Amino acid sequence: MSSLRTATPRLRSYFKENYIPQVCETLLCGLLVTCPEDPLRYLEEKLKAIMETGLESLLWDICIDPSMKPKIRRLSETYLEQLFGLDDQLMTPELMIKACTFYTGKLVKTSFCTWRDIAIPCISEDDSMGEKMERAAKYENFRLQRLLLHYWHSYVEKMQQERKENLLQIRKIYRNQKLKIILTKWRDRARYLSKKREDDLMLKHEIQLRIWKSKLKLKASDEEKPISPQRGSSVSLVDETVECDISQLPQRAILQIDFSTVKNVITDKYIVSTLQRWRLNVLCLNFRGCHLRIKTLKSISHCKNLQELNLSDCPTLTDESMRHISEGCAGVLYLNLSNTAITNRTMRLLPRHFQNLQNLSLAYCRKFTDKGLQYLNLGNGCHKLIYLDLSGCTQISVQGFRNIANSCTGIMHLTINDMPTLTDNCIKALVEKCLCLTSVVFTGAPHISDCAFKALSICNLRKIRFEGNKRITDACFKFIDKHYPNINHIYMVDCKRITDGSLRSLSPLKQLTVLNLTNSVRLGDVGLRQFLDGPVSIKIRELNLSNCIHLGDASIVKLSERCPNLNYLNLRNCENLTDIGIEHLVNIFPLISLDLSGTNISNEAFCKGSLSLEHLDISYCLQLSDEIIKALAVYCISLTSLSIAGCPQITDSAMETLSAKCHYLHILDISGCILLTDQILMNLERGCKQLRILKMRYCRNISMEAAVRMSSVVQQQEYNSDDPPHWFGYDFEGKPLTEQNNITTLKDNVELTVNEARYGSEEETV
Repeated sequence: MSSLRTATPRLRSYFKENYIPQVCETLLCGLLVTCPEDPLRYLEEKLKAIMETGLESLLWDICIDPSMKPKIRRLSETYLEQLFGLDDQLMTPELMIKACTFYTGKLVKTSFCTWRDIAIPCISEDDSMGEKMERAAKYENFRLQRLLLHYWHSYVEKMQQERKENLLQIRKIYRNQKLKIILTKWRDRARYLSKKREDDLMLKHEIQLRIWKSKLKLKASDEEKPISPQRGSSVSLVDETVECDISQLPQRAILQIDFSTVKNVITDKYIVSTLQRWRLNVLCLNFRGCHLRIKTLKSISHCKNLQELNLSDCPTLTDESMRHISEGCAGVLYLNLSNTAITNRTMRLLPRHFQNLQNLSLAYCRKFTDKGLQYLNLGNGCHKLIYLDLSGCTQISVQGFRNIANSCTGIMHLTINDMPTLTDNCIKALVEKCLCLTSVVFTGAPHISDCAFKALSICNLRKIRFEGNKRITDACFKFIDKHYPNINHIYMVDCKRITDGSLRSLSPLKQLTVLNLTNSVRLGDVGLRQFLDGPVSIKIRELNLSNCIHLGDASIVKLSERCPNLNYLNLRNCENLTDIGIEHLVNIFPLISLDLSGTNISNEAFCKGSLSLEHLDISYCLQLSDEIIKALAVYCISLTSLSIAGCPQITDSAMETLSAKCHYLHILDISGCILLTDQILMNLERGCKQLRILKMRYCRNISMEAAVRMSSVVQQQEYNSDDPPHWFGYDFEGKPLTEQNNITTLKDNVELTVNEARYGSEEETV
């Protein structure tokens, strides 16, 4: 083998790991240089020396005497690597040929460049500079041309843009002018049609009024004989007590029996016979306020299919009678036990027998305790209960509400009125597990604060009703905005600390339809305008801002623009409102109920555009006269309820017109209209056939005989002939009271209030 280049990797590795090339090189170099007489002994000695020094420090000249070492330059680690074929990076003949070729080429290039520099003369600097200047001039001309072209292009684009804008402006002016012409013609046509419609309406009104008066003249001879007046200033009818057998009624009427309306007439005998006969058909029973015997109450248990039972205000209801009822009427869904004497025994019966109960009222039942509420979790429990009324149950503590939360986790509607002991901790204990609450009513709970709203934030509330609370602030409305996006009913009456910030917080609510902020005296135009700027104004249907005395015309104008679906509006005693704001209410076409009592409106402020108005209250507006009543008779013939109490300038002529046109009137209040006489009662009797409720207090010119005769026509009537009280603002002749009279009246009222309070405290002491 002449070379190890083709040897196996194992053999090549063996040579390298044992330094065999280095050892051979060292020994061979020593033999070539020293030329010993006995080479074998020489090799033996040198091998021993190499073994002593080690292979790692082995050099090629270690076996040569220092005086005989040649001075040559080494080319590789060992000269024998090439011999054995282990030199992967040593010089080869091919590399030598390439090196020589490169070196020769470099010499030729250097020689050629030197020859070229000597043989070719240099170009003059002037010619070079001229060429450069020429190229610079061409570039400058090109740059100027490009700049001019850019300016020209920008100018052309600007002119084209101005031409387009001018053309659009001309088209806009032309279109606006055309629209103005069309609008002018439409306005003239609308005015013409409106005037024509108004003339036709007035003509029709005059014809109907003429026919009405002619009918009155024809019927004047057929007047009924007056009924002898009764003693006293008030009218009352006393019906004779007759026995009636309601078991003779048809089956459809028996399905829902209301004994409360005839509680003073019907006897226990007929109740028992009726229940026994129709025991399998009766679904609803109402015994509210009935004084029944125990036997009669037990007969209720025979109605096996009973679903609704009302035993409220029954003084004879006991736990024993409830036991009989619960054993026989297991399918009851609605149960009203309010204001009864039930105790914890009845509370124990509810979860055992009324397992499907959904609606339960325990209002003003004060004989059960917190333990009784714990019984609701016995057996199958009242887990289907969705409505609970605990109004007036002041004996319930925080533990009681915690028992309710453990027993009735599915409650959705909670009513707790007239409960001064209700605190934030009670609400927190309740909502820990009652997460399904959608409606809460807390009227007469003065200790509830903003913390209750924070606790209720985990529920998806849809309805909130508070009244008479001085601890609720604007912070609660911020909770409403953030946590109750689906709320649709807010009733916050007589909450004095509510300001404009509350209305601003309510503006994002998209589902709100009913808002009542009566007696919120801190509300003003700023808050109402911010409220109307939000999406809440689109769906709001009922808005009550009574006694918000700082509201003015600006907010009412905004209201008419932003509330297209408003049906009910109450602005009672908003004394800063004038005709400027009221006139814009005609733009709310769906408006059917309006209360403007105590405001400063004048005649015909809104009537012409309120054709769909059904309920109107303009009482205590002293400046109103017959003109507004006549306008109502012409334009608002759909009225069903009207109050003009405290309007001393109204006369019989206006009421005659009203009686002739408003045939759908059900409720009428003319108290304090001192100029009205008996004639209006005759007109109302003939024209307003559907009149059911009539109030005519402080009407001096209406006689007792006429009032008695009218009482047989209507269902409910209030009458007296006393002078108007001082707070009406005028005397018995309709003249405004002086400031001195008002001061005197105020003193009398204060003294009366003090005496009443003193009498009440003495009564409590006794």
